[in-house]
Amino acid sequence: MFFRSILLAFSVIVLGIPAAPTNVYGQDLSFDAYLQLLSARARAEGVSEPTIRRMTAGLTPNMRVIELDRAQPGTPGVSGFPPVAPYLARHVDRARINGGREAFGNSRSITRAIEQQYGVPGEIVIAIWGHETNYGSYMGDFDLSRSLATLAWEGRRRDLFATEWVDLLKIADRGFPRSTMVGSWAGAFGNPQFLPSVYLRLAVDGDGDGNANIWNSRADTLHSIANYFRDAGWRRGQPWGVRASVPANLDRGAIQSKLTAPVCPRVHERHSQWKTIAEWRKLGVQPQKYLADDVMASFFQPDGPGNPAWLLTANYRVILEYNCSNYYALSVGLLADEINP
Repeated sequence: MFFRSILLAFSVIVLGIPAAPTNVYGQDLSFDAYLQLLSARARAEGVSEPTIRRMTAGLTPNMRVIELDRAQPGTPGVSGFPPVAPYLARHVDRARINGGREAFGNSRSITRAIEQQYGVPGEIVIAIWGHETNYGSYMGDFDLSRSLATLAWEGRRRDLFATEWVDLLKIADRGFPRSTMVGSWAGAFGNPQFLPSVYLRLAVDGDGDGNANIWNSRADTLHSIANYFRDAGWRRGQPWGVRASVPANLDRGAIQSKLTAPVCPRVHERHSQWKTIAEWRKLGVQPQKYLADDVMASFFQPDGPGNPAWLLTANYRVILEYNCSNYYALSVGLLADEINP
C-alpha cells in the first residue's frame, strides 16, 4: 500500500495528473497516469519517442475488453467440462475442412519447405491457421495498443499485459503503422494470432523480403506457426494422436494419472497415465492407425465410455502449447487429418 501511495503522489505532484479514486475494477491509478508509467517503461526499453506518441495518441480504456476478460473460463463461477462432440461439430465442419484443403493445395511449395525445415506437417500448420482466423478471413479489429493498455491498467494480470504492451510498441518501432496493429480483444494479432512477445521471439520472414509480416504474407504466417511448433518440441514423423478402440472392461481408475500438471492442470487431469503403445495393446486399447510399439501415449475419452477415444502422443501436448484447451487441440488434430487424409 505504501508503494501504491507513492505512485499516486508521483502522478499528482510530478506528472500533474489527478489520480482517480479506486473504482469497481480496483485500478491503482487513473488510466492516463498509468499510461505514463507504461510509456516510461517502453522508453527505458528502447522504444522511440515518435512510436510512443503515435501508439498512445487518444488512448482511452476499453471497458468492453475488461468485461470480455472477466467472462473467460477459469475465472470464478465458470466451471465444468461441456461435451466435446458439439464443439468438434462446429469447428471441424465441412466449410472449414474444404477451406483447409484449398489452402493446403495452394500452399504446397510453402508447406514442403516447412516440413523439411521444421519437421512440422503442413496440414497441422494449415489447421492452426484455419482455427485462429478462418484462413485469414478475420483477424480481429480491436486496437491492440488500447486493449493491452486497458488489460494492464485493470490489473488482474498486470505483469503479463504490461509486458505485452511494451513488446507491441517494439514491433511498431519496426515501422508497422498503428492501423495495422489490430487483433483480438486480448492482444493476439495477425494470421496466427500471436501475442506481441511471441511475435518478437518466433515470427519468421518466410518469403525473404526482410519482414516477418504475419498479416499479409502467407509464407511468413505458415513459417512462423511452424517455428512456434518446433520451439515447443514437435517430434518429426510422429502423429498428434490416433483414434482408439476401447474394451468394455477397461479399468479407468487404474490408468488415471496421479500427477498434477504445473500449467493448465484442469486440461491435463483428463488424460491418463503415459504408457507405450505396446502396453496399451495389452490392456485392450487398440490404435486404429499405426503407431510404433515404443511410442508413449496417453488415453483420452473426453465424453466418457461408449464415445470416441484417442491415444495422444507428445505432439498433442505441443498443440496445447498453442492454446491450452482439449477442445482446441483435439479439433486442430482432427481438422489436420481431414485436410490431408
